[in-house]
Amino acid sequence: MPTIALTSNLAWNPLDRLQAFQLTEEMQIRRCSPFLESLFLSSDGVVASREWKTVPDIWRSSAEKFGDLVALVDPYHDPPSTMTYKQLEQDILDFSEGLRVIGVKPAEKLAFFADNSCRWLVADQGIMATGAINVVRGSRSSVEELLQIYNHSESVALVVDNPEFFNRIAETLCSQAAVRFVILVWGDKSCCTCEVLEGLPVYNYKDIIALGHESRMCLLDSHDARQHYIYEAISSDDVATIMYTSGTTGNPKGVMLTHKNLLHQINNLWDIVPAEPGDRFLSMLPTWHAYERASEYFIFTYGIEQVYTTVKYLKVHVLFILLVKEDLRRYQPNYLVSVPLVLETLYNGIQKQISRSSTVRKLVALFFIKISLTYMDIKRIYEGKCLTKCQKQCSFLVAAFDWLWARTISLILWPLHMLAKKLVYNKIQSAIGISKAGISGGGSLPSHVDRFFEAIDVKVQNGYGLTESSPVAVCRIPSCNVLGSVGHPIRHTEIRVVDFETGDVLPPGSKGIVEIKGPQVMKGYYKNESATKNALNEGGWLNTGDIGWIAPSHSLGRSRRCSGMVVLEGRAKDTIVLSTGENVEPSELEEAAMRSSLIQQIVVIGQDQRRIGAIIVPNKDEILATGKMSIIGADTSELSKENMTALLREELRK
Repeated sequence: MPTIALTSNLAWNPLDRLQAFQLTEEMQIRRCSPFLESLFLSSDGVVASREWKTVPDIWRSSAEKFGDLVALVDPYHDPPSTMTYKQLEQDILDFSEGLRVIGVKPAEKLAFFADNSCRWLVADQGIMATGAINVVRGSRSSVEELLQIYNHSESVALVVDNPEFFNRIAETLCSQAAVRFVILVWGDKSCCTCEVLEGLPVYNYKDIIALGHESRMCLLDSHDARQHYIYEAISSDDVATIMYTSGTTGNPKGVMLTHKNLLHQINNLWDIVPAEPGDRFLSMLPTWHAYERASEYFIFTYGIEQVYTTVKYLKVHVLFILLVKEDLRRYQPNYLVSVPLVLETLYNGIQKQISRSSTVRKLVALFFIKISLTYMDIKRIYEGKCLTKCQKQCSFLVAAFDWLWARTISLILWPLHMLAKKLVYNKIQSAIGISKAGISGGGSLPSHVDRFFEAIDVKVQNGYGLTESSPVAVCRIPSCNVLGSVGHPIRHTEIRVVDFETGDVLPPGSKGIVEIKGPQVMKGYYKNESATKNALNEGGWLNTGDIGWIAPSHSLGRSRRCSGMVVLEGRAKDTIVLSTGENVEPSELEEAAMRSSLIQQIVVIGQDQRRIGAIIVPNKDEILATGKMSIIGADTSELSKENMTALLREELRK
């Protein structure tokens, strides 16, 4: 699609701009989201449909249903922003049209390096609505990684977070990559100080919105102006975005996700999160994380208010957690979409608060928590939510006796649990919000954290997926929230477990490699056929590389509601094989060790050795707080390594 060169000159009259386009070529191809811009498609003889065919189609539906409801609250950017659903739709349409004005063509790739914010969402959806493809990454990635992603993806231009970030990467990217233009999501382009900017058009967010609004109004007001385009609908099978994996095992791989992949998530996540108009979500994960991205698209189809916290301090652990805790208290979200780290930190904060209480309060709280943990364990028995690998089912009499015993004990403990809820747990809940559920994904949720939140009546649902599956494939639902599992496959999704070596499908209860099949599975890795063939077999099954098993079907007993549940036990490539031939799953040991407040991080090692070992990052503040001053060195400024090692060894034995 031929274009003309535009810089930041916004003084052009829209009619002059259209005439300039007409001089370049009489008829230009314009790709549109079928429902979002159905007006243009209908005028060109294309049959418009109300059915969502692309991700941007959702915004017209949401604007019609929830127009004046608040969609976004972004308090941490300058200026702080609040947007209704109508405003959000209009900004997406304007941004999309603005991109067309500056020459963005369908199927071109735009490198989108920015952090989560309300403008991120507008820019993301504006790019998709043109038929272009965004290549996303966060602003804390290294310059080398961003350059590799930019060049590998064949991006033609940059959309970046702010001038400060652009100044950091500009010299490297602009000297080693072809950049047609730059768009700043936040900030003023006058703050861009890099010398390489000479001759490079730079726009800010408001420039693109203004250009797009003028052009859109002209097209809507003038039938003749619309006649200079050939309108085509974006296809569901078109690539919407390329999301690069972290690259921890080599160069990052570009996961190609289509509109169809993402629409599967939008259409099927309500079973997991039965959200209602007016519910509030707190957004904290980076939007280059597939989990956050799919969740955001989904919630906006149900009239949700999303509040953005900031990921500015994500790597400064203490500051990030303090900020998240404050936002939880202030905004009291109904739902929290998070990774296990956030829930673990909330758990540790609650435990620390209890330990610092007076002796009486501490003993009362610990007593009640122990009672509630026992109550929930017993309750799981009579509700049939206990996982087992065993395919053999108990007799009716044994099951009946087991149910009666568990029901009796739970009735005895129930009054104490309710008293604990009134005296202790309600205060905790008011401090952390999350009145409906916390949805955990993107990593393994430690069992002690899972059990604790269940005991204090804060619902936590654990799920599983990969970037390659858009990402959610499996998740626990509110009506069957079985601890220890990652739940049932979501709609239209198949899960199977295959043998490590032969690839044969294994029966329920057998441990092997988990594979996924469904509409959400990626199109493939961009320009990497060999990696695509390794990940996707001919039948469309995605090899996750994760070890797991599927719970057998039982009609009676403790496991009667667990049929088909997926249980994960680590990564296949993480399995440590000792020289004795013994296989060790390090994740189980690491999870157990992380229950100690003295251990900040741990990695279990020992491949091809006689025995396993561990590399540990100790929590020095907690070690000092234990009061064991003998571990402090002579100058009292450093901890004695030998004594600290002995203390940690003793802690591991526990």
